[in-house]
Amino acid sequence: MTKEMQNLALAPVGNLESYIRAANAWPMLSADEERALAEKLHYQGDLEAAKTLILSHLRFVVHVARNYAGYGLPQADLIQEGNIGLMKAVRRFNPEVGVRLVSFAVHWIQSGDPRIRIA
Repeated sequence: MTKEMQNLALAPVGNLESYIRAANAWPMLSADEERALAEKLHYQGDLEAAKTLILSHLRFVVHVARNYAGYGLPQADLIQEGNIGLMKAVRRFNPEVGVRLVSFAVHWIQSGDPRIRIA
């Protein structure tokens, strides 16, 4: 993780657009990078690996939240609940299953807010 990215993660965010820009600034992980980080978390409990996995998938949470914009719910609330779902997914993710984290996490991200649960 570069020093600039580390500072970005710790910077206070003034508004939603600033948060979205910060989320999109994180580079996407390759499949190999993602698997290596997931294995470090799964087998060694490496919290830095968890942090990197979460930060690199924030843009996906924003994408999912935007899909629910027509429901009349505040975008910031949807993103916040989606982030909680992402954290749960990262904690439960098993890299041995053979799927990407984003495929596993979509259920947890969508189910983060009980107002938008999909039946």
